[in-house]
Amino acid sequence: MRIKIINPNTTQSFTDALQRLADSVARPDTEILAVSPASGPDSIESFYDEALAVPGLLAEIARGDSEQQIDAYVLACFGDPGLYAARELTDKPVLGIAEAAFHLATMIGACFSVVTTAPRVRFMTEHLVGRYGFGEQCKKVRTTSMAVLDLAHSPEAAIAKVIAECLRAREEDKAEAIVLGCAGMSQYRERIEREIGMPVIDGTLAAVKLCEAMVDMRLGTSKVLTFGWPRSGVFGPGGERRIA
Repeated sequence: MRIKIINPNTTQSFTDALQRLADSVARPDTEILAVSPASGPDSIESFYDEALAVPGLLAEIARGDSEQQIDAYVLACFGDPGLYAARELTDKPVLGIAEAAFHLATMIGACFSVVTTAPRVRFMTEHLVGRYGFGEQCKKVRTTSMAVLDLAHSPEAAIAKVIAECLRAREEDKAEAIVLGCAGMSQYRERIEREIGMPVIDGTLAAVKLCEAMVDMRLGTSKVLTFGWPRSGVFGPGGERRIA
């Protein structure tokens, strides 16, 4: 099978890291294709950034169906930007990393906390928690005084801040698992887990393994009603026009 990971920002080092990490957990018969759109923000830390990222992300969904024989998609930004629109464009599975991580967290512990980046994304993350129905299981959304790109430019200092918040989540929130609230943290998951001594979930890896299971079970996006083909047609170069 072929799984396409779409990093909605244009920072190539993050995309390269996602490729390596996904390759390390995917089955031998699974091919991973990690990409960034041709244009978009270099990081996603606001609703405005998300809006800028969505057109390029949707173009990659259309290209995956029309040119690349993709079996499932992972949207590798913790805000899950464009997730529902992407599901309208394809009948393949499309998973957002926040949604995947929240589901997995509740399967290994009674509750969890999210550790993410800058304080301004707190509301965005709390909104996601509520939208997906995990308000009771999520003890707290914890932020750090770092930008997303600090994970690329000053990784040691950035990860130290993440570890500190994870430890506070364990002691103060009584969280039983940690969800990493940024795809840029993916490559540090094992290190963070060793340091804090509790389960740490990275949404990108969770989504990859869930995609494998869904493809094996021949499950795809339902076109019955909500995620039916958009009347305006499939977005992106090479996309076939589909009428609902």
